[in-house]
Amino acid sequence: MPDLGRVAATVGIPVVAQHVDPVDAGACTGSIPVAAVRAAGARGSLLNHSEHPMETAHIEEAARRLSEAGLATIVCARSVAEARRLAEIRPQYLAIEPPELIGGDRAVSTARPEVVADTVAAVRAVAPATHVLCGAGVHDRRDVGRAIELGSEGILVASAVARSADPRAAIAELLAGF
Repeated sequence: MPDLGRVAATVGIPVVAQHVDPVDAGACTGSIPVAAVRAAGARGSLLNHSEHPMETAHIEEAARRLSEAGLATIVCARSVAEARRLAEIRPQYLAIEPPELIGGDRAVSTARPEVVADTVAAVRAVAPATHVLCGAGVHDRRDVGRAIELGSEGILVASAVARSADPRAAIAELLAGF
C-alpha cells in the first residue's frame, strides 16, 4: 500500500490495491479506506485474498463501496464452494486461487483443472456477468493457455512476475498465453 500511488503514477497499465477495508476515511487507523485507494490512483482492489481473508459481510460492504467509487472489485475464492457463495455478491471479477498452490511451482490450471472449470460453471450459474480469473501458481504461457481453455477469462498473478529476475520478460511470457 505505501507504494500504490507511486506505482500507479509510473506504469501505463491499471493498478489495483491488494486490499481495502469497508470503512470511511477518518478514525480507522491501520485500515485502508476505498477513498485512499482511489486517491492513490488505483483502479480497483482485491478482496478476500487467502493471505488476507475477510468475513462475507465485509466483502459485500467493501465491494459496494468500490463500486460506488467507480473502482473494480476482484474477489478471491479459495474453493469452488466459496466461489459459488461469493458470486452472489456479483463482483466484476472473481479469482479462483487454492491457497496451497499460491506462489508455488504448479498452476491450478494444470494441477487441478477441475477447480477452474467447476468455478467457471458455478460463477456463470449465479452471476453470468462476473468475469472469472485463474490464479495460484500461474507461471508461463502454457498455464495461461490452459486456464483460458478451461473457461477463465484472465489470470491473477504476482509471484511469477515479482520473483522474476526479468519482470518484463515474465509478463511477456504470460501474455503470450492469451
